[in-house]
Amino acid sequence: MDRMIDKRRKQLKRKAHIRKSISGTAMRPRMTVFRSNLHMYVQVIDDTCGRTLVSASTLEAELKGLRNTVADAEKLGEVVGKRLLEKNIETVVFDRNGYLYHGIVKSIADGARKAGVRF
Repeated sequence: MDRMIDKRRKQLKRKAHIRKSISGTAMRPRMTVFRSNLHMYVQVIDDTCGRTLVSASTLEAELKGLRNTVADAEKLGEVVGKRLLEKNIETVVFDRNGYLYHGIVKSIADGARKAGVRF
């Protein structure tokens, strides 16, 4: 149990360190990733006015079949990328939300890049 508490504390410390330097604007919003044991969530946020511009998660009806795997995370990234391009947003700032940049988080970023979004 202490190992899990320590792991969560380290993640929150990484998250705070990242968020003090990353901020999303209307021209270049912040793309943040959250993953739980069962689902993945991606939001694109304009921090100046506090609005979520685009979001996607594995809870949506069209993405219901996706699981918490690297291959499915790339598909989720592609969906977010397509939704961003529909709203004429081509560049974002990637916020890994304290997670290490590998596995599912990296796969979401690669999927968005494959759809045409620049980081």
